[in-house]
Amino acid sequence: MRKTFVFALLLCSLPCFQAPGATPQTTRKMLHQPIEIQGYPCANDFAWFYADGHLQRCFVSRETTIGEINIPKGSIVNLLPDGRPEYAMLAQDTLLLGMDCSGGGPLGPGEGAMTDLYPSGKFQLCFLAEDQVVQGVPCGGGGFFHAIVGHDVPVELHENGKLKSCRLTADYAGHHRNDFFTPGP
Repeated sequence: MRKTFVFALLLCSLPCFQAPGATPQTTRKMLHQPIEIQGYPCANDFAWFYADGHLQRCFVSRETTIGEINIPKGSIVNLLPDGRPEYAMLAQDTLLLGMDCSGGGPLGPGEGAMTDLYPSGKFQLCFLAEDQVVQGVPCGGGGFFHAIVGHDVPVELHENGKLKSCRLTADYAGHHRNDFFTPGP
């Protein structure tokens, strides 16, 4: 009975759970040399494309700008179907807008934390590489080890660049250490 359930779950996991409006199908292709695609310097590695041929994801062959942030060589850039940037997976810890954002991992950037962007290209969120003060607020770092103890919370900014939320590393403004903090308007 258990084996049948596990097999059925695996068999239908993709088609059974895809919601309307789910991510469109993509195709993976090997790029045999670095090439610029839709303004992104893709490395000679795998790249993913939407059915219409537009780039969905690739490893960048050099430091490049995605939205309003600069990402290091070897990072992964992910685009929406209309070509706007969605997120990056940083190849290494990277200073973005004054925050040391977590990147990479033992298996490379694909294992690292995502750094999200608003559809406008403005920075939205990242997992901090370590605890740090963001706009005067003591915010906690994120990543694998924090996830184990249940404290994996990104630092998120509003589209205007103001702090939207983080996990506190110290008592602050009437809130306690480890609280999820959202400043007032």
